[in-house]
Amino acid sequence: MSENNQLERVHPDTALFDAEKPFPITPSCEHFAGSEKLIRKALEMQDSIGPVFDITCDCEDGAQAGKEKEHAQMVAEVLASDANKHMMAGVRIHDYSHPHWKADLDILVPAIGDKVAYFTLPKCTKAKQIKKMVRYVKKLAKAHNIKREIPIHVLIETHGALKEVWKIAKIDWVQVLDFGMMDFVSGHNGAIPAQCMRSPGQFDHPLLARAKTEMVAAALANGVIPSHNVTLDLKNPEQTQSDAKCARSEFGFLRMWSIYPTQIQAIVDAMKPDYSEVEDGINILMAAQDNHWGPIQYEGELHDRATYRYYWQLLQRAHLSGLELPEQAKQRFF
Repeated sequence: MSENNQLERVHPDTALFDAEKPFPITPSCEHFAGSEKLIRKALEMQDSIGPVFDITCDCEDGAQAGKEKEHAQMVAEVLASDANKHMMAGVRIHDYSHPHWKADLDILVPAIGDKVAYFTLPKCTKAKQIKKMVRYVKKLAKAHNIKREIPIHVLIETHGALKEVWKIAKIDWVQVLDFGMMDFVSGHNGAIPAQCMRSPGQFDHPLLARAKTEMVAAALANGVIPSHNVTLDLKNPEQTQSDAKCARSEFGFLRMWSIYPTQIQAIVDAMKPDYSEVEDGINILMAAQDNHWGPIQYEGELHDRATYRYYWQLLQRAHLSGLELPEQAKQRFF
């Protein structure tokens, strides 16, 4: 191909979405850390194994009662520092009913509003609560001259949140819906056995399967990432990997929580795209780009913009999960 044609190559983000908002691409693993020690350790891991997972710094359960302010200040200081090299760390703040949720944001947004990967909002019972919290984030961002849209993650862990999950998924800046299984099970007052917080019950119990599928459907229909709950077995990465595979292949989750370091790689490995499909995607996208994103034939099949969008999202997830891509693909697309 001539140099002029190479210069005319249009990137898929430009060619395939135009004014349409693209589906968000996030790491498949979200690792929770509450204390300063664990947050710093997670940031070190993120740097050593590569930026293939997000870190959620926990100001909700991580903060001691009465020391919420000090905890939020610590999180802000760590994420504003050079330790946060990849800027792939978010913060879970207190829930709407807690008197400190605004104070969390008052501390965090001015300090790290330009660096924080997202804010996670827990334990909502109504969509209007999330709307109010998002409006407050926007207000603070504007007041502190933060131009970016700060992604919002919402925990679906109450009866009310599940009932209004379609409304929640449509709220501005919402990027991820997280399923909070432990609180959701607890909210059933013993009707769901504790053993169903583990596999296979967490996937087989009708009330849990219904909740997970409803949340995933609402998320995907509104261009939002569905994220799966934790695996309680901390010392068995095989169980974590099995749970992640089931969550991905049978329920459509694109992301999962980790609460122990060995769970991180297990989740990333389980949710990586199949490499043979990635190879097909690379070939299709390169051929499409060379054809100015018009329809092409590949191995006897017709492909157009609909399949190009699919393969471009697949390729981005593969890249974010650490799969090694051919040099030509990296030069063209990343």
